[in-house]
Amino acid sequence: MPIVNCKLCIAKGVINIDNQKRIQDYGINIGKLPKGKLNKITDVKGVKVGHSTINTEDSKTGVTVILPMEDNIFSNKLIAASYVLNGFGKTAGLVQIEELGTLESIIALTNTLNVGLVHDAIVDYMIEECKKENIELESFNPVVCECNDGYLNNIQLRAVKSQHVYDAIKDAKTDFLEGDIGAGKGMSCHQLKGGIGSASRIVNLDGKDYTVGVLVLSNYGLLEDLRINGEKTGEKLSKKIDVVPQKDKGSIISIIATDIPLSSRQLKRVCKRTSVGLARLGSFIGHGSGEIIIGFSTANIIKHNEKQDIVDLKFLNENKIDKVFRAVAECEEEAVLNSMITSNKVVGFKGRSRETLRDYI
Repeated sequence: MPIVNCKLCIAKGVINIDNQKRIQDYGINIGKLPKGKLNKITDVKGVKVGHSTINTEDSKTGVTVILPMEDNIFSNKLIAASYVLNGFGKTAGLVQIEELGTLESIIALTNTLNVGLVHDAIVDYMIEECKKENIELESFNPVVCECNDGYLNNIQLRAVKSQHVYDAIKDAKTDFLEGDIGAGKGMSCHQLKGGIGSASRIVNLDGKDYTVGVLVLSNYGLLEDLRINGEKTGEKLSKKIDVVPQKDKGSIISIIATDIPLSSRQLKRVCKRTSVGLARLGSFIGHGSGEIIIGFSTANIIKHNEKQDIVDLKFLNENKIDKVFRAVAECEEEAVLNSMITSNKVVGFKGRSRETLRDYI
């Protein structure tokens, strides 16, 4: 089964990140806060993203990984939180995040029926990483998120294997591709092509610049509901693009990273604000859709082998959190649009297809 290696594709000219136009390149500027250098989640120092894509006639799928730090995250846990906006989802690892408020795993995104296989691969990977530090890993909370790409992908083939996870980890970088790549290969958004998208914002606190970044796996919504910067774009496009009538279902996974010192409780409040970005895009969060958000901060490290009874942590003054709320809402809205505008038209399983927003904007 062909595996699309991102580095190889760039070298051959199949995918060129320098030519991958994003929503701002079309004169559409979301929000008012300043963007990060790359305008991606990886503007948060230490965060990297990698993909492995499977692209055959029947299989349009893959895996995307978010590496929250360069060090071993099991040894150096991060403050984290999750929020389930609508629970029609099968994400693994939320229970422990909810209870302990920490993240000890890389985060993987894939399709619904491959969660278990990707979970196993991450366990193997982390065992290997911990052996390098002479840590005997006996309990571990892998985090695997999913959306259902069954419209374009023969999902019952369960095409994503352990090697794809390892390939995605090896591919991890700061300036990563978006669109129909990795876990996003077979995803749909507002009945157009969806997938991987990202954005970032700069927030100034006490005279210092901090970064908020979001990465989405977009797979939700109806075409007629799509709004772009307040315009009823979907209503116009529905007269041009013939789509099969369906209920508002799908899913979106949103991963938030920041270097702002936040408590788990504060991060949960921040996670909830992704709903603002989704609402601005025209999402009504249908019954059959899974909107799941995970957020983490790189500002505080919780050592796995911490010996002190009391540890010192820094947190944001709650009265200043509005700036972070706005940053996340703007990032969510732009990340979804980037996931759509960078995606190519895909013809997949049973000849089904999804058009690219790029051809109609």
